[in-house]
Amino acid sequence: MKKSLVIVFLALAACVEQGPVVPVSGPPPVSAGPAVGPKVAARNFVSVVARMEPVIERECRARQARANCDFQIVVDDRPGQPPNAFQTVDRSGRPIVAFTLALIADARNTDELAFVMGHEAAHHIAEHLPRQQQEAMTGALILGGLTALTGGGDTAIREAQQIGGTLGARRYAKDYELEADALGTILAWQAGYDPERGAAFFTRIPDPGNRFLGTHPPNASRIDTVRRTLATLR
Repeated sequence: MKKSLVIVFLALAACVEQGPVVPVSGPPPVSAGPAVGPKVAARNFVSVVARMEPVIERECRARQARANCDFQIVVDDRPGQPPNAFQTVDRSGRPIVAFTLALIADARNTDELAFVMGHEAAHHIAEHLPRQQQEAMTGALILGGLTALTGGGDTAIREAQQIGGTLGARRYAKDYELEADALGTILAWQAGYDPERGAAFFTRIPDPGNRFLGTHPPNASRIDTVRRTLATLR
């Protein structure tokens, strides 16, 4: 298991959507505390990687015996990137969890970093990426095929495939995010962090609301998922 941090340049759909910051209904999460300086933020991130990585890999192997569970935690240092984290895989299938510098700087404590890291790792453990790719392919084939059957030309078919792919990929996107929140809660808890305090991160990021075919559920739903999952662990 490698412990080194590497700087990479990655482009993938973000796990944080843009939109207005909306107050979360219900009781607020445990206070996240004040903002921290760059040195503390860097130290927090390194310590969280050291504690979370073995927990994530152990849980991955327990749930997905044949999966590649050699996680690589990286920093996306492209200038101007917003606070964000995402999960992808490299050409060999090795799972990657990436954090932008802005997210590391914005995190108020190790609990927030641990929860976000657990959430992104959970996407890989739950096989959300290949499932989403398969759903996109199915959507593209269906809508493209229907367009061809109704006499659509090549351009219309290509456009239909693109639309179908987008619709397919977003069909279960919100469910996947909530699944990742639940498993991310478990991972952070197993590593000794407080996921409810970590979920305070949702009070400071844009709330996507409950839009039709949106990619992320409302922040209130995500905090509720964390709380309900945590109640089963305590």
